[in-house]
Amino acid sequence: MKTFARLDRLPPYVFATVNQLKMKERHAGKDIIDLGMGNPDIGTPQHIVEKLVEAAQKAHNHRYSASAGITKLRRAITSWYRRRFDVDLDPDSEAIVTIGVKEGMSHLVLVTIRPGDVVFTPSPTYPIHPYSAIISGGDVRGIPMGPDQDFFDNLINATRQTWPKPKVLIICYPHNPTTEVVELEFFEKIVDYAREHDIMIIHDFAYADLVFDGYTAPSFLQAKGAKDVGVEFFSLSKSYSMPGWRVGFCLGNREIIGALARIKSYLDYGIFQPIQIASIIALSGPDEEDDKNNFQGQQECVKEIVDTYKSRRDTLITGLARAGWEIEPPKATMFVWGRIPDQYRHMGSVEFSKFMIREAQVAVSPGLGFGEYGDDYVRFALIENEMRTNQAIRGIRKIL
Repeated sequence: MKTFARLDRLPPYVFATVNQLKMKERHAGKDIIDLGMGNPDIGTPQHIVEKLVEAAQKAHNHRYSASAGITKLRRAITSWYRRRFDVDLDPDSEAIVTIGVKEGMSHLVLVTIRPGDVVFTPSPTYPIHPYSAIISGGDVRGIPMGPDQDFFDNLINATRQTWPKPKVLIICYPHNPTTEVVELEFFEKIVDYAREHDIMIIHDFAYADLVFDGYTAPSFLQAKGAKDVGVEFFSLSKSYSMPGWRVGFCLGNREIIGALARIKSYLDYGIFQPIQIASIIALSGPDEEDDKNNFQGQQECVKEIVDTYKSRRDTLITGLARAGWEIEPPKATMFVWGRIPDQYRHMGSVEFSKFMIREAQVAVSPGLGFGEYGDDYVRFALIENEMRTNQAIRGIRKIL
């Protein structure tokens, strides 16, 4: 067989070794509680499902759709941004529908960088952030982030030391996997930084709604001048528990949106139209005539999903603390990012994750899979109910 050039730069999938062990143990009859992959288990709200079924019954919705998304869905997302963040966006030139964030980001990076261009991403971070650039032929530099790091200072230092200068900075707040959050002032600094260094900003806002303890996640587009320097991706996967539906959006700078729209016109015909129609229902708040304050930040169905994750977070954090594993409760996301206990840290995250499967019968994600600076950590996904979470804690208590 011939070699495949694009695959040569992709390292072995770190999570694969842990997943193989998990499946081996399950085949041996062990009940492995999987807190690894962040795959939401909460069903999509019923009114959204019902709209999908209704739309799917109509034959004219079975035809090819539009690669940029149907007009009413683009209007729905820009209306959502206006109500939520007081951000005005043109649905025709500053918004595009993507087949989830991974597809949109991958194609955006593909169309905006050339081989050899430098892309900055946090480390650790969600794998598509660096690998979208690597697959496109770019060179990635990871900027350390985490509880003991100042990401912005690290960013400035890396910019001074990097040549050729970076073309793109990909960020994500609330952050996966570290769960770090920021205030609007951080994004204002990022905009100033992007102007000074002529760098394009891509912000992944997938966890916009999954926030706790009174914290509200700002949109990058709220920062003055944000639309001049970059775009933001938002997804229905987490907020509305629609991961398998693959509905995302890219919003912001019209030149960047135009570039993404052009390449997508060559590559896809858009999402199945009934899914887009149901997504309009998901995003719908009160009537346009209502004051935006009546939107109350979150719809009731989103609030129920958030409350479920908060309850699971509290159960896991409290139980781990009783077992001797102290972790700061995250203010956002559907994850808990835990530093490996002292006595096991020498193992590294991959071997510790294997140890957890064998001895505690609990699967977690090794931090190394998110970047070299994540190797002292593992990530728990809040995808099991409280009863199963408590069962996992009992297993963890045994090894601690």
